[in-house]
Amino acid sequence: MNDQANLESKDKIHSILTKITNEYLTEKNKQFKSNSLGQFVRTNAPKVINSLDFIDQDRFIVKGSVGQGNWAQIPWITILDKHVTTSTQQGYYLGYLFSEDMERVYLSFAQGITKASKEQLKHICEDIRSTIQTDRYLTSSPIHKDDAINIGSSSKGKSYEESTALYIEYDPNSLPSEADLQKDLSSMIEIYDDYVRVQSERVEENDTDHKIEWTDEKIIEHIHSYIKNQGFYYQLEDVKNLFLSLRTKPFVILSGISGTGKTKIIELFSESLGATEENKQFTLIPVRPDWSDGSDMLGYTDIRGVFQEGPLTSVIKEARLHKDHPYFVVLDEMNLARVEYYFSDFLSVMESRKWVDGKVQTLPIMSENQAGERLTIPPNLYIIGTVNMDETTHPFSKKVLDRANTIEWNDVHLDTLFFLKEDEGQQEQVNLPNQRVQSEYLRLKDAYSASNKETVEHVTTELVQINEILKPIQAHVGYRVRDEVCFYTIYSRYLMAEDEALDFQFYQKILPRLTASHGQAFQVLMNLFTYFTNHTYEEGLSSDQIEDILGQARFPRSGRKVYEMIRRGDLDGFTSFWSS
Repeated sequence: MNDQANLESKDKIHSILTKITNEYLTEKNKQFKSNSLGQFVRTNAPKVINSLDFIDQDRFIVKGSVGQGNWAQIPWITILDKHVTTSTQQGYYLGYLFSEDMERVYLSFAQGITKASKEQLKHICEDIRSTIQTDRYLTSSPIHKDDAINIGSSSKGKSYEESTALYIEYDPNSLPSEADLQKDLSSMIEIYDDYVRVQSERVEENDTDHKIEWTDEKIIEHIHSYIKNQGFYYQLEDVKNLFLSLRTKPFVILSGISGTGKTKIIELFSESLGATEENKQFTLIPVRPDWSDGSDMLGYTDIRGVFQEGPLTSVIKEARLHKDHPYFVVLDEMNLARVEYYFSDFLSVMESRKWVDGKVQTLPIMSENQAGERLTIPPNLYIIGTVNMDETTHPFSKKVLDRANTIEWNDVHLDTLFFLKEDEGQQEQVNLPNQRVQSEYLRLKDAYSASNKETVEHVTTELVQINEILKPIQAHVGYRVRDEVCFYTIYSRYLMAEDEALDFQFYQKILPRLTASHGQAFQVLMNLFTYFTNHTYEEGLSSDQIEDILGQARFPRSGRKVYEMIRRGDLDGFTSFWSS
C-alpha cells in the first residue's frame, strides 16, 4: 500500500527504482507467475512513467520486463519512440537497466541487441557518442560516453553493456531527489529527440530514392494509416492482430454484427498492400445459402464433359502465375450455407501444407482428371471469411474453428472524421511482396530454435493449464492449435507483449469453441475467468468491480469475453462465444 501511495504522490521514479532494487533478488526466488513485483514492473511502473508531464503518450511507449515465463537476470523499463521502434530487439531507445546484483541502476540510451551484429552495435554506439554533445544537457551527474558500464557477468548483461551508448549511473542506496531523477529523464529524452532528428536529416540527404525498410511495424503502421485515410477507423491493435493472424495461417474468420465493416477492412487491408480487384489480387465471393458442396466454389464438369471453373479456382490459377504477390479472397457471409458442406475439403487440403525443396506445397484440391491439371493451394493465397451470427446463418463445427483465427469485430467509430481534413495527405498503396506476409513456419519443429525455444515452452505451459480447465467438457485443444498459438506469439514478439499475444490467441482459438448449457460447463467458464483474471468469479459484481478486475488481469480481452458469456448464461440458461 505504501509503495502504491508513493507512486501516486510526488515520488514516482524514486519509488520505482527503490522498490525494484530492494525486492528483486528476493522475489526472484519465488514463483514467477502472478508475482506482484512482476506485475508492478510490467504494468504499474510503465503507467507511472507514462504519466509524467514531459512524456508524450502519442509518441512514446513505456514497457517493463522481468522476463518471459521465467525471471530475467536483468529487469528493465524502457521508453521507446514509436517512430523509431516498438521493441527492445531493434532500433534505439531509453531505458532503466538494473545490474544483476541490484547495486547499480543505469538510465541508458541503448539499442536493440537482437537484429544487429557486434560490429554494428559498436558503430552505432560510436555514432551516438560523437553526435551528442552531452555537456549541453542538465543532469544530476555526468552522462557517460564510455564502456565502463557494469551490469553483470551473464551473457545478457554483457550484451546490454555492448548496446549502451550513453548512461547515467545511480547508487540505489543514495538516489538523487525525485526532481533530479525527472530532470535526468527529461534531458535524456531531449537527447533521444536530437538523435532522431539528426538521423531523419541524414535519411533525407542520403536516401534520394526514399527507400523504406518494410519491417512488420512499418507495414502495420502503413496499413492502419491507409485505412484511416479512406474514412474507416480501426484500432492499431486490431490491424496488428489481423496481420499476425493471416501470417500465422492463411485462413481467418471475421465475426460480428452487420455493418461493422468486416468486408471493408479486408478490402482496404489488401488495397494498402497493392492487392486490388483491378489487378485480380482481391476477390469477393458472396456465399449463397444453397451451396451444398465444393463445386460452387471450385468448379464442376458440365453435361458436355467440360470443366467449368469456379471463382476460387480462377483466383488460384491467377495466384500461381504471380507467386511473389499476395492474393486475398473474401468469402462474404460465409455461414449463409453450411461451411462443412462446401469448404471442408479445401480446409483439409490446407492442412497438407509442407516444405518441398524450399517451397510450400499441398495436395490437389480436386482430381486432375476433373480439372485437367494439378491444382494445389498456392502459398500466396489468403482466405478470409466474414460471418454474421443470426437466425439466417449456420453455426461452425470445431473442424472449421480449429483451423482459423476467429476475430470478433463489433466496434464502430462513426465520429472519426480524420479523412475529411483537406490538409491530410493520402496514403499510397505499397506493392508488398508475398514473402512479407507469408507464414515462415508450418510445423512447430520449424520454429523450435534457440531464439524461439523459451517462447514455445512458455506458450505450451500456458496451454497445458488451459487444457486442464477444458477437459471436463472435452473442449481441450490439440497439436494444431498449440502450433498456431506458438507461431502467432513468435511473430508478434516485436509488436506486442507476450501476454497480449496470448490474450488475442485465447480469445480467437479457445473461446469460439465453447458452449455451456449445464452446471459443469458453466463451472469451466468460471474457472477460465479465474485463470484469465486471477480473480474468482462471483455473482453480483458491479460494473466498477469488473472493470477493476479486468484492469489488473493478465488476459483482459479473454476475461471480459468469458464474463459476458457467463452473464448471458445466467439470463438464458445457455451461452456460447457467438450468442454473447
